Amino acid sequence: MSDQIRIEGIAEFQRALRQVDKDLPKQVRIILNQAVTLVIDWALPRIPTRSGRARQSVKARSSQREARAVIGGKRAPYMPWLDFGGEGKVKGRPAPRPFIKRGRYLYQGLEHTQDDVTKIMEDGLRALAAGAGLDMD
Repeated sequence: MSDQIRIEGIAEFQRALRQVDKDLPKQVRIILNQAVTLVIDWALPRIPTRSGRARQSVKARSSQREARAVIGGKRAPYMPWLDFGGEGKVKGRPAPRPFIKRGRYLYQGLEHTQDDVTKIMEDGLRALAAGAGLDMD
């Protein structure tokens, strides 16, 4: 299983959308956000919580060509430790957590929702193309 879903020809697709209407490529970003939100929605209830900051730190970020989920930040710098484990910056603090390369939450979420994520992206991009009068192979 890959930790990325690639869309072949996205740059050409965006150029074609831009020729129809300069604002249409921005719609690609919305579709990508919908797809990554599905992964986040799977992961959130599985993230342990005390204050809720770890869960609140999980956000969807996208451009017109890629989407990703980001974790941590200033309010929850320990979130990567929760997801992947490890020793921490200072030995013994926080307590060592078994390291899992594929993570406990986000990568697992992608693995469990990959078919649905692919379908959301495919359906959304096809609908966008059809609305713009473009043919997709």
